[in-house]
Amino acid sequence: MLNIISTHKAFDGKVGFFSHASKLNACTMRFSVFVPKEAETQAVPVLYWLSGLTCTEENFTIKANAQRFASQFGIMLVAPDTSPRGEDIPGKGESWDLGQGAGFYVNATQSPWSKNYQMYDYVTQELPELIETNFKVIPDCKSIFGHSMGGHGALVIGIRESERYRSVSAFAPITHPCSVPWGEKAFTAYLGEDRKAWEAYDATLLVKKLGYDRPILVDQGTEDQFLKTSLRPENLEKACAEANVKLELRYQKGYDHSYYFISTFIQDHIRFHSKFLL
Repeated sequence: MLNIISTHKAFDGKVGFFSHASKLNACTMRFSVFVPKEAETQAVPVLYWLSGLTCTEENFTIKANAQRFASQFGIMLVAPDTSPRGEDIPGKGESWDLGQGAGFYVNATQSPWSKNYQMYDYVTQELPELIETNFKVIPDCKSIFGHSMGGHGALVIGIRESERYRSVSAFAPITHPCSVPWGEKAFTAYLGEDRKAWEAYDATLLVKKLGYDRPILVDQGTEDQFLKTSLRPENLEKACAEANVKLELRYQKGYDHSYYFISTFIQDHIRFHSKFLL
């Protein structure tokens, strides 16, 4: 059952914020939806967005200006929260890059995280089922993209679930989390010390193992403060070359890690996905 938090008219469609009781995460989860006007009379494609560290379902919805371009193509946008939340959920206020606001889109196996942090299955199973039950969408017509931690999640899901998602793209993604501090911290906490278990959530390793038969679009700002320490797009680029996967990695001169960067190039990404969705 969906609880409506608020709705707002935008670009002849509607932006809605919703909450629901999540069985997988054993708590209340929130997400936003942009419903284009076409969905009043017909089923439409869906584009899922995964946000980065510290974000909620609001950041992308308010800052990216994505609804303007999604409305042009008649595409629905769905943006879930980045983690479970609540007073009894682990990680509240302890660290900005672990716990609440930092789910990393994995299924946690370690205590105390495993009870609530089942974000991979939430994004790929529970949330799509909810959307397909409550909105006019084409069930087998969905794609995924994201930013930073969410770019990591989008790439992992797009590669692992290539039969279910028609396309994938990312802004400044954490491309090789097994080799950078953000990933090492989160994966140790959520998945344990066995690095072999981490490989299922590392896009650079997955693309070499599984391949990918469609183009991938990645935008990366050259003035991104996390570029050299945490994002490592050159690792993904090398892996894609070795696996004969077509990666369009665009270095955008002067841009940083912020939503100013995302909002500048969001039209390109929605147009990219429209080629696969429409």
